[in-house]
This record gives sequence, C-alpha cells and structure tokens, in this order.
Amino acid sequence: MTQPTQQPRTQPTARTEPGHGRAAAVPLPEDGRRRVAVEGLRPEVDGGRFPIKRARGEEVVVEVDAFADGHDLVKAALLHRHASEREWLAVPMKALGNDRWRASFRAEALGRHLYAVRAWVDDFATWRRGLGKKVDAGQDVTVDLQIGADVVRRHARATQGAARVELERAAAALAEAAPDAVTLALSAGLLRLVEAAPDLRFATTTSERAVVVDPPRAVFSTWYELFPRSAGPSGQHGTLRDVEARLDEVVAMGFDVLYLPPIHPIGRVARKGKNNAVEAGPDDVGSPWAIGAAEGGHTAVHPQLGTVDDLRRLVARARERGVELALDVAFQCAPDHPWVTEHPGWFRRRPDGSIQYAENPPKKYQDIYPFDFECDDWQALWAALRDVVLFWVEQGVVVFRVDNPHTKPLPFWEWLIGEVKARRPEVVFLSEAFTRPRVMERLAKLGFTQSYTYFTWRNTSRELTDYFEGMARAGVREYLRPNLWPNTPDILPEALQMGGRPAFVLRLVLAATLGASYGVYGPAFELCEGRAREPGSEEYLDSEKYQLRAWDLDAPHSLREVVARVNRIRREHRALQTDRGLRFHPTDNEQLLCYSKRSDDGADVVVVVANLDPHHRQSGWLELPLARLTDAPAVQMHDLLGGGRYLWSGERHFVQLDPHAAPAHVFAVRRRVRTEQDFDYYL
Repeated sequence: MTQPTQQPRTQPTARTEPGHGRAAAVPLPEDGRRRVAVEGLRPEVDGGRFPIKRARGEEVVVEVDAFADGHDLVKAALLHRHASEREWLAVPMKALGNDRWRASFRAEALGRHLYAVRAWVDDFATWRRGLGKKVDAGQDVTVDLQIGADVVRRHARATQGAARVELERAAAALAEAAPDAVTLALSAGLLRLVEAAPDLRFATTTSERAVVVDPPRAVFSTWYELFPRSAGPSGQHGTLRDVEARLDEVVAMGFDVLYLPPIHPIGRVARKGKNNAVEAGPDDVGSPWAIGAAEGGHTAVHPQLGTVDDLRRLVARARERGVELALDVAFQCAPDHPWVTEHPGWFRRRPDGSIQYAENPPKKYQDIYPFDFECDDWQALWAALRDVVLFWVEQGVVVFRVDNPHTKPLPFWEWLIGEVKARRPEVVFLSEAFTRPRVMERLAKLGFTQSYTYFTWRNTSRELTDYFEGMARAGVREYLRPNLWPNTPDILPEALQMGGRPAFVLRLVLAATLGASYGVYGPAFELCEGRAREPGSEEYLDSEKYQLRAWDLDAPHSLREVVARVNRIRREHRALQTDRGLRFHPTDNEQLLCYSKRSDDGADVVVVVANLDPHHRQSGWLELPLARLTDAPAVQMHDLLGGGRYLWSGERHFVQLDPHAAPAHVFAVRRRVRTEQDFDYYL
C-alpha cells in the first residue's frame, strides 16, 4: 500500500477584501472532491506533535470521527507500519455509531511505528443499498444497473490481475442488464471483490501519528537502588564484584531492575564531608554525583569500585538472573573533571572568573559544576553527552535513571533520547524530575520512558485519589508512565520519619499496587531507616550520599520478607502490571483508602484497602460494586498479604485494619463458579 497522502495543500484564488478594494488570497482545496471529514482522532498527543507510548505486544486502539455530506455511505481504514518499513498495512475500521469508527493493531516490533486514518465515500455500497431498495419496491432498475457498471469499472481500475478481470466482467454484465444482473449486483462475491479494490481517488487521509514501542519493562518494572561502595564488608569500600554477590538477595526480594548511583571517579576539589559538611576529612569518600577526577570522567569507573570489565560482568550476571542493571546519568562535573580543563567553554563563569557551581538556594553544591547549555560550543557539548550514554549502552546497559533532567534544555533531551533509541530502541530512560507538572509531562512527551512522581508526598485519601486520577486522564496516560518511589537517597519524607515500621509497609503496598512500576532505595527502606539529619529536613542522618554505610541486612526488623511477598503478588497478578484499570471506591472513613485494578481483559481483579493512619486501628464501610467489577454477585476475597478469605456480596463491605498487624488488605477477587455437581469453587 502506498504512503498515506498528507493533508491537502491549498492554492490561492481571489476575492475582494472589504474596505481595501484589492484581491486577497482565499484557500482553495487542492481537490474539492474529497468530501469526507476526518476529525477527533484518538489517541494522539498534542495533535500528533509527540508520539504515544506502548509496550511490545500491546494493542493500539484508534478511534476517529469520519463523515460526509448527504446520505452516502462512508468507509474508513486504519493504516499502520513500522517506521523502517515502506508499505502500509490497512485494517478496516468498525462503525461504532454516530459517525465514530474504531480499529486496532498490535505493535510487536520495538521502535517507532506510524499510523493514520483514511476515509472515503463508499460509492459501491451506496449504490448497492439504493438498488436493493428499488428492487424491494418492484421498480425498474435498468438504468441503475448501468450506473453500477460504471462504479464497478472504477474499482476494476484500482486493482490488477485476476481481480481486475473479474470486476470488468461483472461491469459488463451489469451494463447489459443481463437476467441475473440484479443477483450479481447484490451478491456477496461481488461485494468482496469491490471491497478488496477500493476507489481511493477522493479519500481523505490524516497526517501520520507515531507510537513508540518499548520493551515490557517500560510498563512493568520493580526497582532496587543500592550504593556499590556500601556493598562491601563492614568498614571497607565495596566493589562491583561485591554488588554481584548481592544479586541473589535482590532477586529473592523480587526486584528486576538494580539501579546504581553514579559509579564514576569522584572529585577531590571541594569534596563534601559526612552529612554534607562543606569541608571533607581525609577519609571522606564524597558524593558520587560530584563526577570526575584525575582518573577520568563520565565514561570511567571509580578505581575503588573496579573496572569497565567488572561492570560488563555485573550486567551479564544480573541479566542471567532476570535483572537489568540501571546506571545513573548525571550531566554535571566535579571541579577536577577532565572536561573542566579540556572544554572550559562548557561552563559558566562568574564575574571574578571562577566557574559557577550548582546552587538551589539556600543549598550550595560547591563540589558540582553544571554545564552551560547556552555556550557557543553547545553542539559539541550535546554530542559529548550523547556519546556518554552510547558508551554505556555498548557495555550492555539498557536502563538509565537520569538525574535532574528538568535543569537541562528540553530540546536537548528530545534529541539525545531520539539519537539513542534510533540505534537501540530497547533502552529505557527514567526521568528523576521532581518539578512542576507541565515540565514533568513535557519531559515524558519528549521521550522519557518513565517518570518519578509526587507520590512520595501524597499521603491523605484525597491527595492520593486526586493525584492518581489526574495521571490516569486519557491524554496524560498516553505518554507518562509513573514510577513510584516511597524514598530516595535525597528524600526521607516525613511520613517515614514519623510512622515507623507500619508507615514503611503502608508506603510499600501503595507504591507496589497503585503503580505498575515502583522502586525503593535500599537497604535503607527494608531496614526502616527513618532518622532525619535535623527536624524539618528530608535529608537522612549519616546519609549514604556522603559516606560508607554498614547495613545489618539480617536485622530482625527487616522488611525483606514483606517486600518479597508484595513483589510476588505483583508478578502473579496481571492487574498490577498495568497503569490502566485503576479505580478508586468511596469509604466512610477518610483514613481508609480503597481502590481496585483490573487486567486489560478483565480476568484478573485486585482490590486494595489501606489504613493511611500508621498509628491507630481504623474501620469503616466501603462501597465496592462487585457485580460491575467481576460480573458475579458473590465473590471470595483472598487477602494475599494476611492470608484470610472472606465471602462478599452486594456493594457495601466492612473492614478493620490495625497498622501494627497489617496496614492493608491486598485482595485477589475470586469469582464463584458452580459445577454440575452443585459444588462451589472460586476462580
């Protein structure tokens, strides 16, 4: 199939502009015989400026309004192809009523796919409908058959080979008004021949839209963050080989992405000390985000961690266990990064000639130099940063967490991500942009695969409901994929500082069930690390960002088993592997949050009821329309966390949750099935 025609060009005609007495241009369609209007195409992002997103194997369901003047019948087809292919595949669209049409295709290949909609007046179907009415009324249809012959000839010219011969033969029979001409005209065989050779001379075709198809981990992933330098024996600087020894623990807890903060050499100039002290002691290791020293920059590995070969080995060992290694991309430099000397023009100078270090008043980051993206040498800077990502891709890394992308130019990210994914479409980029909603959304439109969210600070029932319903809006969900984090090395939220172990379990359950992708910064999370540096701060006391930490991974209060159970539930229930199908349900107690998730086919339903108060038992009634959720009047609610089983029917249900026992129910909804032996069991 040839490429869809673009929107018709226009050419000028003349008219007299009132009050001026001179000719003014009025657009005249290139071909006014294109009578079908096509509008309201969904899905699309900003009129097609940005692509929608899907994971490999997901359906792209397209709807559109297509209609024409008068009473002629209209047909529509969904056209699609991979961007690397030339030929379009056509899928007939189904009429939904009121001029709305729908069709879908399944995107199996990674990368960019294109789709468009073509609609046209169906002259044969219109003629055939009129002929049938006249035949039923007993009218003479000799002239109508001759008109039909011309219609069929036009369709014959749209095809080749045996089909063309058959259509020309049929046209001749209609023109002669043979005894069986009416039967032929209304036959299913002629209809099939005509539909296979549509007359598209006056078809209207939309402009192309794009869909980026990512690997499944782009939609469903479970992240675990750890600092390699704290993975060694107590008191010793860890290595990448030590991280390799931790892989089985990560797998046992059910994580499939292992994320490492920057692994590069750390600057010595203006190095920060423990707890972000301005002056470092002789043994202080500094912040990994102060990248670059005499040993190298963004394509080097810190000598105490190991070598690039060790990194490649770690990637391979992790992948053997079903885990992808994610690296941090932080585009900034320590004062002694080689680029500061080699490319001084890439950095902004202060009036005294010194380089401007990073600031977020009142915070100062003397150990970090940001890039000047407005410098004269910006093109070389962009290329160098792209090559950093491509270097690590060559080492086998296909997942990146990007530090503070909202502080770099938006066009830069669209270009860089496009450059990388054109070569390696399986690469995943997670945006760590805790910023204004429009900026966060724009970054997602520009190509970031997943996005950090404000979930970390949403605590009340109303806050959580409003926030997640906002992200589920039809437009936003086409391009923004949330990745929920209860904590990060930078953020110890007040809820975890004040709520103790119940708060950690609660936030784990919420993150793991509200979102298809979530992550935790551990071992701080599973060990319930809630000590802040000072009151009112979200900084950890003795933050791992500035020092080595020795973690007692076998501590009796560890949440390791709870984390493993929650992640096992996620793997076993398809309803929790998508961000579509999330619904919130009313409760009569604002401390109780109730929501359900359904798999795309509706076969798997999970209901979560959470006590948002980490200190006190809460109870109340919730409204849950089981019949609409499951098509069953009665169900068994199997608590996957606590193990209990309850029979529920109707729409109102009572729950009571003690946060010190279990702050949430995660129910698998089992439909009741009655066998021929009158024995009930649950699916």
